[in-house]
Amino acid sequence: MRTRFRWLAALAAFSLLAGACADGDETDEATTDTTEAEDDSTETTEATDDEADADFEGLLFETDQCGAEDYTGNFERIEAVDAQTVTFSLCNPDVAFPSKVAFSAFGIFPEEYIEETGGGLQLSEEPIGTGPYQLEEWDRGNELVLSRYDDYWGDAAKSETVVFRWSAEAAQRLVELQSGSVDGIDNVGTEDFETVRGDDNLQLLERDPLNVFYVGFNVDIAPFDNEQVRQAVAMAIDKERLVDNFYPAGSQAAEQFLPDAIPGAVEGFEGTTYDPEGARALLAEAGFPDGFDVDLSLRDVVRGYLPNPVPVATDIQAQLAEVGIRVNVDVQESGTFIDNANAGTLPFYLLGWGADYPDATNFLDFHFGVGASPQFGAGFEDIQALLSEAASLTDQDARDELYAEAAELIDEHAPMVPVAHGGSAVAFKADADGANVSPLSNENMSVIGIEGQDTLVWLQNAEPIGLYCADETDGESLRACEQINESLLAYEVGGVEVIPALAEDFESNDDLTEWTFTLREGVSFHDGSTLDANDVVKSYQVQWDAADPAHVGRVGDFTYFSALFGGFLNPPPAEE
Repeated sequence: MRTRFRWLAALAAFSLLAGACADGDETDEATTDTTEAEDDSTETTEATDDEADADFEGLLFETDQCGAEDYTGNFERIEAVDAQTVTFSLCNPDVAFPSKVAFSAFGIFPEEYIEETGGGLQLSEEPIGTGPYQLEEWDRGNELVLSRYDDYWGDAAKSETVVFRWSAEAAQRLVELQSGSVDGIDNVGTEDFETVRGDDNLQLLERDPLNVFYVGFNVDIAPFDNEQVRQAVAMAIDKERLVDNFYPAGSQAAEQFLPDAIPGAVEGFEGTTYDPEGARALLAEAGFPDGFDVDLSLRDVVRGYLPNPVPVATDIQAQLAEVGIRVNVDVQESGTFIDNANAGTLPFYLLGWGADYPDATNFLDFHFGVGASPQFGAGFEDIQALLSEAASLTDQDARDELYAEAAELIDEHAPMVPVAHGGSAVAFKADADGANVSPLSNENMSVIGIEGQDTLVWLQNAEPIGLYCADETDGESLRACEQINESLLAYEVGGVEVIPALAEDFESNDDLTEWTFTLREGVSFHDGSTLDANDVVKSYQVQWDAADPAHVGRVGDFTYFSALFGGFLNPPPAEE
């Protein structure tokens, strides 16, 4: 089956792709030991393509663990067939595979650089990519400076320099834009939409609310290991009040985790309703007639899903006090908070999610599926089974039936309370040609230019945490990474359609378990080396294999790979 880029547009409206890492029928037990970091899984194979460089030796990384009880991942094999061709073999079908590999967490680095650095902090602080911009300087706490890469394979960036700055205060961001000290800002304040609309010197670009803000629990930590306690908290939160008081126009109270525009969202779904009297009764039944004391953790960083973090936390604090839950608002530094959430050490917290690609797998599998982020605890097998089955199907109607069942179970088990789908916007100077806003929050700076200016200054909510985005999950880091590193595929500027990037073409077999990508010729990395298929294999291998010496990153979580592709090879032993 020939699968080209136009094939994506033929899927259901606004559903680029569907499916993810699913558990399929069990196969024979694995016969090759892949548990050691020094195993022989990485081999070389001679190129077979007549057009390939005769001296090229392609990397091959594979496992025979598909179907094994202790292997939850969906990757079976990655092979550099020749210098310009790489093939991924999967354990189970994944129609969303192109949409996933377009995501910035799967940017490609030079194989030699990964080997040289060992995949550690140097990749995070000194990334080498193929993008239109390269890292010039990172003045921690002040600014991130990117310079145009003159040997870029595509259209040259319009601005010679892009400077990323940050401010947590929406009002301050707008003041700087109005004064001309910056050229664009993220997340216009809730009260400032009309101000920007009424200013002829500015332009407002609104995002579709493809996000969800939620109150999260680790269901393995008391008292939230009690399902009735979690359900009581859900009943005690007045979502409409929060949206009415703290969100801009275009936002809505959330009945379910999936935003309405994401395929798989259940039409007319009614989740747990606001009922403080019922919450008090449920707490008493759970053994907490006098409530309890708890920390509510968050970071004071504006997001489209949470435009007013501390005021929202304070309001939730007051609402929960009405049912006897005494909350201490615990504001943590942004990077520390994200690391703690990803590690599953926060019992009770405020967090959210914005679409990386517009499919249910991106929201549901990442948070509730096999290999999901540990932020909610060990997870629920009944939810995981439904999501695994849905992820393996290509029929959207059949998937929707399973997602409807999953929505009911998520509401019942209450690993989190979905609160809001938030509207948001960016603003630019009126003369910023090419200004764009993305529903995926991956604004492309290379297409923006202002006549008479060599430098474009962008002011966002927070400083990037790291620039090796295989090991990051925050939006500020991902947006910066997207200017420097590129993936095999990409998303169109300001949209959600998958388009060519480092791969100029791809195809799959009939059952969507083998995906072959043809790389673009003549692409160079910022260090002058030439892109080939071995760079792709190595960039994925170090994420896939948790025993690889380069599987370290900034903290070593590699959360996206595990959540989107089912799990790691050689996963570390579970903590007691």
